[in-house]
Amino acid sequence: MVKNSFISILPQENEENRGSVEFQVFSFTNKIRKLTLHLELHKKDFLSQRGLRIILGKRQRLLAYLAKKNKVRYKKLIGQLDIREQKTR
Repeated sequence: MVKNSFISILPQENEENRGSVEFQVFSFTNKIRKLTLHLELHKKDFLSQRGLRIILGKRQRLLAYLAKKNKVRYKKLIGQLDIREQKTR
């Protein structure tokens, strides 16, 4: 199952740590990628488009929370998922 592969990527602090921000962002990212592939084939599936926008908003709020609370965990997470462009200075 896909969730098991996500669990193996996350740090093994707690085996049942599926409510953590990192795990939630991992699962939302997986759903986003699935819906994106679906919408490439079915361009007029407006209900799936709405669902995608809702999930994107949830992930965005979680990432904003994590960036505010702990920059190190945030940078590590977006690096693992490759979901935002890293600013190079």
